[in-house]
Amino acid sequence: MTTPLQTTTKSTLHQPNLPATTSTMASDSKSIVFYDIKMKSPIEKTACSPNPWKARFALNFKSLPYTTTWVALHDIPKVRSSLHVSAVRKFADGTDFMTLPILSDLSHNALVGDSFDIAVYLQQTYPDAGEGDLFPEQKLEFEAKDLAILVPLSEVRESPWPEYARFNVHVDAAFSAHVQLTLAGFPWDPGSEEETKKEFLEGEAREKTLESFKSILGRLRGLFKKREEGPFLLGAKATYADIIVGGWLRMFSKTLPESEWEQVRGWHDGLFGRLHDALEKYAEVK
Repeated sequence: MTTPLQTTTKSTLHQPNLPATTSTMASDSKSIVFYDIKMKSPIEKTACSPNPWKARFALNFKSLPYTTTWVALHDIPKVRSSLHVSAVRKFADGTDFMTLPILSDLSHNALVGDSFDIAVYLQQTYPDAGEGDLFPEQKLEFEAKDLAILVPLSEVRESPWPEYARFNVHVDAAFSAHVQLTLAGFPWDPGSEEETKKEFLEGEAREKTLESFKSILGRLRGLFKKREEGPFLLGAKATYADIIVGGWLRMFSKTLPESEWEQVRGWHDGLFGRLHDALEKYAEVK
C-alpha cells in the first residue's frame, strides 16, 4: 500500500545481510518487524528513544502482533541502507540524519522509515484493528517556534491528517529544544557510548533550561485542558496526538534524574504525569 506520505515505503521487500541486531521474539512468528535503537541491558527496560516510542505506542494501540529488532547506534546507517530505506531528515549541511524507527510489514510488502509515517500506515492498512482510529478529527493548536534544536526535525509533509502532522513537528521542536537535560542520563549501549557526544547541563544553565521546559509545557497544557475529564486530549480515548507527546515523556522519564522527573510529573497540576501513566497500557515492549 503506497500513499503520498509514505516516502520511505518500498513495494518490494529486500532480504539483506544486516549488521548484528538483537530480537526480543522469534521473527518468523510475526509479519511486522519494528526496528528500535538498542540501549544497555535490559533493553526492554531502557528503551527511551522518543520516535520509536511513538511507533511502539501506535502498534500496541492497534493490538498488532510484531517483533522488535534492536539496532546498535553505530549500525543504524547500515541497517537503513540494507533495507533500502532512505533518511527522512537531514542535518543543516545537507547530510542524511540516519535514525530509527523503521517498520517492516511482510504481509503487505511495506517498509516505512519515520514514526509519523508508521502511524499513518497502520491507520490506513489496519483501520479497525485494536482501539480503532488513531487520527480522529480535532483541532491541535500549539506552536513552538524559534527554538534552538540539537538534532534535525521532520518537516510537515503532505498528509491525510495535516493537523496531526503539524502538531507532531511543533511538539518535537518543544521537547527537542530541552533534550540537553536528558543527555547525561541516557542508558547508552556500551558499544555506542564512546561515539556519543554528551553535553551536560549543570548549575544555573540547567535551572534556566528546566524553567524554559516548564514554560513550554504550560503552553501545551492549555490544549489538554480543553477537556477537563482527561487524561487524553479527547477525554478518555487516546489518539495519536497523545502518543506524540507521550513518546517524549517516556524518554524524559527514563533519562532525567529521578527528582527532576518527579518535578516534571507534578508541573501544571500533574497533567503530564497523568498522561504518561495513562499511556502505560500501550507501553509493552515486545
